[in-house]
Amino acid sequence: MPRFYNTLTKKKEDFVPLVAGETTIYTCGPTVYNYAHIGNLRTYIFEDILVRTLRKHYKVTHVMNITDVGHLTSDCDTGEDKMEVSSKREGGISASELAKRYECKFFEDFNALNCMYPSFTPHATEHIREMIELIKILEKKGFTYKTSDGIYYDTSKFPSYGALAGKSHIEGLKAGSRIDFSGEKRHTSDFALWKFSPKDCKRQMEWPSPWGICFPGWHIECSAMSMKYLGDTLDIHCGGADHIAIHHTNEIAQSEAATGKPYVRMWIHGEFLILSSGKMSKSSGTFLTLDALRQKGYDPLDYRYLCLGAHYRTQLEFSFDSLDFAKNTLRNLKEKIALFKKQRDGVIKDARALENVKADFQACAEDDINTPKALSVLWDFIKSPAAAEDKLAFVKYADSFLGLSLMKEEAARGLPADAAALIAEREKARKNKDFITSDNLRAELEKMRIIVKDTPAGTEWSWK
Repeated sequence: MPRFYNTLTKKKEDFVPLVAGETTIYTCGPTVYNYAHIGNLRTYIFEDILVRTLRKHYKVTHVMNITDVGHLTSDCDTGEDKMEVSSKREGGISASELAKRYECKFFEDFNALNCMYPSFTPHATEHIREMIELIKILEKKGFTYKTSDGIYYDTSKFPSYGALAGKSHIEGLKAGSRIDFSGEKRHTSDFALWKFSPKDCKRQMEWPSPWGICFPGWHIECSAMSMKYLGDTLDIHCGGADHIAIHHTNEIAQSEAATGKPYVRMWIHGEFLILSSGKMSKSSGTFLTLDALRQKGYDPLDYRYLCLGAHYRTQLEFSFDSLDFAKNTLRNLKEKIALFKKQRDGVIKDARALENVKADFQACAEDDINTPKALSVLWDFIKSPAAAEDKLAFVKYADSFLGLSLMKEEAARGLPADAAALIAEREKARKNKDFITSDNLRAELEKMRIIVKDTPAGTEWSWK
């Protein structure tokens, strides 16, 4: 039976779905105002391993939302919508067109990392009616109040508010250490369900409602969409650790106040990927994208392997040295698999040993998604004296969890156009005996993880 760490209870628990044989899971998707950075993508990788693990036991219905409106630049319900800000930043392209552009790019990265596509990917802008209906229920039950800028949720009327984040977080709010206090808010922890459009300008994304021309708050979006597709009570809700204190805490409050039922039975959160300079942030511009790694000669699955080497609940500090190690380790693994394929004869030699190692591997995956230990089981069997056919059968099984395309034949990777230009420039410098420029260009190529070798027939290159 799978066991996962439940953020709500602060302990590992046996996972038992609400409906036998079936599982519902909601994962917070991207806010499509910019590229996803590799820290964001680490969360989707751990969630993918979780879904793959659950599918060994259950029929899984997985919903991941697309936030294309309502996510403001401040956690305290102030500032502009990130979509509108991005629209202005990128020369006035419409917010809706911008959302489509970054959503497409997100799914390019999502697919490149071998993440399995969710059952549903609802867009916030397509579920305004559901949000309005949910707010009307909360209003009727007395959980809301009106200010000059929107309809707010009164957290004092929900006794268990903050159970997910913990007492210290709520005390911090009261002290004013986490969120600026608005004079119209009754309590520092109150949050916007619906925001009024400014009277002095027209927003690109706004809708008529019982309260006037408005747009949704970020938190109400996930509650409305998750419950539409998965029902009032979800088995699992996932996201990054940064969502615990505000976004997920507010989801619980508004959802349970509306339905009178438990909203989520198990909360699972992934920790940050950090740079040596600190946490990645799209708003500050301090982030790396998957394309940036590609341009340096890395395959997206090199990054996936790096992430699998650390437990999802531990912070992972990113460096190119650690990515190099992951890349070389994955390449070594695939080379061994290629050798086993040459040795295969189609006959399993030790079926009992194979079943035992499969069971050991699955136990690691089901023990709170322990991918580092699972990789250790994989490597131990790869290095064992087991027959090549047995090893290949195990690799195929393990990769149904890991998603590293281990059995796929690798295609030769071509030379990027910018690298080809540098090699041509270097050859010209060498012909002119400008060895300083030649050495500088070699160094530039090495930064791109490309090794050049000078031969009588010309320059040869290879991936580092």
